[in-house]
Amino acid sequence: MAIIVNLDVMMAKRKMSLNELSESVGLTLSNLSILKTGKAKAIRFRTLEAICKTLDCQPGDILEFREEN
Repeated sequence: MAIIVNLDVMMAKRKMSLNELSESVGLTLSNLSILKTGKAKAIRFRTLEAICKTLDCQPGDILEFREEN
């Protein structure tokens, strides 16, 4: 996939666990884990907004586009 999810990087920078983010954002651990590992096919803007508010970051800090070869 050409979209890379850097959620684990931002969580590490903010010293936040998956459990803490899950509770703060209102997502199940399972769904957050799917997003974190890059296996998600889509993300709602509402979810992205909640993650960005919680981690005090921009969407571009979490999502990255890379050309596939």
